[in-house]
Amino acid sequence: MEDKLEKLSFRFEPEIVEKVLKRCFKVPHLALRFFNWVKDKDGFSHKVGVYNTMLSIAGEARDLDMVDELVKEMERNNCDKDIRTWTILISVYGKAKKIGKGLLVFEKMRKSGFEPDAAAYNIMIRSLCIAGRGDLAIEFYKEMIGKDITFGLRTYKMLLDCVAKSEKVDVVQSIADDMVRICEISEHDAFGYLLKSFCISGKIREALELIRELKNKEVGLDAKYFEILVKGLCRANRMVDALEIVDIMKKRKLDDSNVYGIIISGYLRQNDVSKALEQLEVIKNAGHSPRVSTYTEIMQHLFKMKEFQKGCNLFNEMIENGIEPDSVAITAVVAGHFGQNQVAEAWKVFSSMEEKGIKPTWKSYSIFVKELCRSAKYDEILKLLNQMHASKIAIRDDMFSWVISCMEKNGEKEKIEHIKEIQKKCKSYHQELDVSCKTESRQEEELVDEYNRPQVLQQSDPPPASSAVNIMDVQEICRMLSSSRDWERTRESLEKSTVEFRPELVVEVLRNGKIQGNAVLRFFSWVGKRDGYKHSAEAYNMSIKVAGCGKDFKQMRNLFYEMRRQGCLITQDTWAIMIMQYGRTGLTHIAIKTFKEMKDMGLIPNSSTFKCLITVLCQNKGRNVEEATRKFREMIRLGYVPDRELVQDYLGCLCEVANTKEAKQCLASLGKIGFPVPVAYSIYIRALSRIGKLEEALTELASFKGDRSLLEQYTYGSIVHGLLLKGQLQEALDKVNSMKEIGIKPGVHVYTSLIVHFFKEKQPEKVLETFQKMEEESCEPSVVTYTAMICGYMSLGKAEEAWKAFRNMKEKGASPDFKTYSKFINCLCQAGKSEDALNLLSEMLDKGIAPSTVNFRTVIYGLNREGKQDLARSVLHKKSALIAQRKVST
Repeated sequence: MEDKLEKLSFRFEPEIVEKVLKRCFKVPHLALRFFNWVKDKDGFSHKVGVYNTMLSIAGEARDLDMVDELVKEMERNNCDKDIRTWTILISVYGKAKKIGKGLLVFEKMRKSGFEPDAAAYNIMIRSLCIAGRGDLAIEFYKEMIGKDITFGLRTYKMLLDCVAKSEKVDVVQSIADDMVRICEISEHDAFGYLLKSFCISGKIREALELIRELKNKEVGLDAKYFEILVKGLCRANRMVDALEIVDIMKKRKLDDSNVYGIIISGYLRQNDVSKALEQLEVIKNAGHSPRVSTYTEIMQHLFKMKEFQKGCNLFNEMIENGIEPDSVAITAVVAGHFGQNQVAEAWKVFSSMEEKGIKPTWKSYSIFVKELCRSAKYDEILKLLNQMHASKIAIRDDMFSWVISCMEKNGEKEKIEHIKEIQKKCKSYHQELDVSCKTESRQEEELVDEYNRPQVLQQSDPPPASSAVNIMDVQEICRMLSSSRDWERTRESLEKSTVEFRPELVVEVLRNGKIQGNAVLRFFSWVGKRDGYKHSAEAYNMSIKVAGCGKDFKQMRNLFYEMRRQGCLITQDTWAIMIMQYGRTGLTHIAIKTFKEMKDMGLIPNSSTFKCLITVLCQNKGRNVEEATRKFREMIRLGYVPDRELVQDYLGCLCEVANTKEAKQCLASLGKIGFPVPVAYSIYIRALSRIGKLEEALTELASFKGDRSLLEQYTYGSIVHGLLLKGQLQEALDKVNSMKEIGIKPGVHVYTSLIVHFFKEKQPEKVLETFQKMEEESCEPSVVTYTAMICGYMSLGKAEEAWKAFRNMKEKGASPDFKTYSKFINCLCQAGKSEDALNLLSEMLDKGIAPSTVNFRTVIYGLNREGKQDLARSVLHKKSALIAQRKVST
């Protein structure tokens, strides 16, 4: 690296060095090496800006020795500190909880003639609050107020929480008064923060006195105050007092399932399950519906106490009362069965998630694996890991480590080898960072999906960034965000929450609540302003993706600029997300411009960035074949090997525009860079077959000079599909039989092609015969197969049969996707059943699938044609509500 730097012809200026160092926050050792290398260049000397950047990098790395050395070097080189230098040093020592050094630096700053500004005071006070030094924080606060310097609400709340732990109630009260005067918040909110601070600090007597004082002042006491107080009393184990407050709430009709849930949590914290169960009955008798999380919390305690049957009865009661269990509740029951050594029953309950339309989370699988490890059920572990791999659930290395460690203790050497084999298979799915290069709404244009389409890791719910993320916390926050469209009300609920907000949790909330774009992005903004919290690069990336998914491109850009202002590391992955979000809506010209902007910023595109851009350039909406070709060539020239999915998109696009010359050149270049030649040709032959160029496909197959038998296996489904498109049924069946003779059974793609063909020929009896054959040969129908059945029956005017196929699909665990809903909606509207299509729109929204503009337009046109103008208007309102729900910008 130093040799390359030596060969550079331009002159290093301090401004350039500072910009380079700002890109090295995540690699402090490299930053230091570059910093030391450049200072030895003739005629170069570091300026204060460069030292400030290096101090920030060292502070971020918690390397206080480097910080001290840099300060000494500044003094040796007579480089004067500026106000920013002093502020950085105060911040570094404050974060490291070196309060003594922080105070010393603050005094040195004053002696050096620098008057502390708002930023310096703010950092100093927050550092003292984190260290629990409320007495010193108050002194700095008084000094600050005397100079008419103020700070924001976040620091005030932090100061309030810290000082509330002391006995100086009058000081705490004065801070609350200042919040009203300086931060311009209402007295109602200020007293709420004060009450919360007393409760968090365990100052229950002071909290009760505050409530009495508010009552005397005739301040309206709403549910917010009472809930804060109930939570504080429960934390202090004062359950009798907490119940008295609940009684007051009940008399004022302010009680709800939330406050009873707090009471139940309080009893469970004391391991008093009987009292918790009594309160559960109280909730039901009061006419409230207990929350899923309340049921789950009680069940978990019952299972721990070996009260297995009671826990199961509670689970059954929850279902009977119409309360849908979530993955956490089901996973709790699975753990309960393991506690009884009922492995078969645990499997049954775990499998029921799919039947209920609940996708098991990574955390659910993690708990299942751990329980199997405890029970030494190693064959079952292999079965589960294979199931995870087959379901495209990413299996992290730490999970493999648990399993291998358990097996080693029990001498299961042979099974360890099987585990390592699964681990190797999984590695291939993690070669590239998930930057959402797969477009959420992008589906196959044809109903038939060929068997040689690469198995892409479809991870709408990837594993949490940290295994420490509590899925219950994520679900609780998501429920708050979706429960109300009034942000102020939602914000109040969030303020009451006891959840610890960390970047990993925020990422999961954003990921799970994408369809609630407005609410989750407001949440993202709110949590970013909280004391002691800072967004990670991953959190910003996910927020940018959420904004883009809702077509809120103004907000997407604002988040990008905010990310840059906050000093987060912006990598190719961030740019790739923006490129994909622009491109997926057809704004490919902006995607190209964004790609160029990234390069102008000095970032070299990686394989993911190229893939995102080429993918959107090849799609039908906003297609730009010329630019796609240029970028594909550039990618190859830079030495990146495209994956099979990208090659399929690119060759498919070239074949659709009849550019076979470029397609042939692509095949040649792929062979030179190590892409498997039979796979490349199979993709090309598949693309030709899909657009009806069967003769050309067969010519390519005949002229292939490599292993023909291997290529025939790869292209078998494509050729059958091409023959059926031409109406050559007998030839297609002959091909199927010839492959059977060499031991290759037809796959789901071949059966689906036959089903599509028989519907086209209006032969429903042949369709049923083919479907039965699939079941006899244990060939599971895919989502594409069921979609073909639905559309086929609708084309024959058999709507009831189509609905039967739709219900059967869900019962078998094949969840309908965007394409299924879109095609079914279109068919229903064409058949004059637009009201049924409207119900499907509502179902899509309930399942978190955002209907497209075309979906809404189709239903509106259909309802208007059928004379149902009032319903058509309701669809327009539904569309407007969805747009408002997904976008922050107006």
